[in-house]
Amino acid sequence: MRYYEIVLMIHPDQSEFILKIIDDCKKSIANLGGIFHYLEDWGRLQLAYPINKLHKSHYILMYIEILEIGINKLKKIFSLNENIIRNIIIKIKKINKIPSPIMRIINESKVDISIDNTI
Repeated sequence: MRYYEIVLMIHPDQSEFILKIIDDCKKSIANLGGIFHYLEDWGRLQLAYPINKLHKSHYILMYIEILEIGINKLKKIFSLNENIIRNIIIKIKKINKIPSPIMRIINESKVDISIDNTI
């Protein structure tokens, strides 16, 4: 089995159903014989350029372990899901459970906001 890093860009109108979408992704990975290792919910972020007249998207980062046949089927599942506007799947050598740079920035900004609100 190989390790993969997956970033999903979810339609911003589906943000309230994000837990269901993540659950469906986990079930698809398990049904294909894969193992789900780690998830980061980056939340709703500005897009670098409009996609289908959208300016924001909900971002999800996942680390999984799956066979190559399974990843090809997973790509097909993602392409058929109308809630997923873009996805990127990258083969990696090992799972990194350290928070990503984007997640660290998000966590730092949450701390800054809470400090500002207490003043």
